[in-house]
Amino acid sequence: MKYLLLGYTPAAAWDAATADTPSEEATAAFAAYQRFERELIETGEFVGSEGLGHPVVSTTVRRTSDGVVATDGPFAELKEVLASFAVIDVAGRERAVEIASRIVEVLGEPIEIRPIMDEEFTA
Repeated sequence: MKYLLLGYTPAAAWDAATADTPSEEATAAFAAYQRFERELIETGEFVGSEGLGHPVVSTTVRRTSDGVVATDGPFAELKEVLASFAVIDVAGRERAVEIASRIVEVLGEPIEIRPIMDEEFTA
């Protein structure tokens, strides 16, 4: 079963001006995450992952009474913002929780786990 792992970071800690210059702590955490990602590649459970651009460069598209409009910026003001995602293909929810727990141990930020709806989806 495939799961989407959504990585969140505190909005206040993610400064758009310094997003391209991570701290030593962030660099070390990312290196540890990359080692764990390689483990998942070896077990065949890793599908893919990506970091996301800073929320200030996002665009939100929504339907309004005037039609569909695109506006700059995120949909709403948030205390935490979506910073990354990964897709894993594992035996079940328990394994997805184990994997997300290891990522949280390394990065220290919350991970939301969502099943990907396909022919195997049973909720």
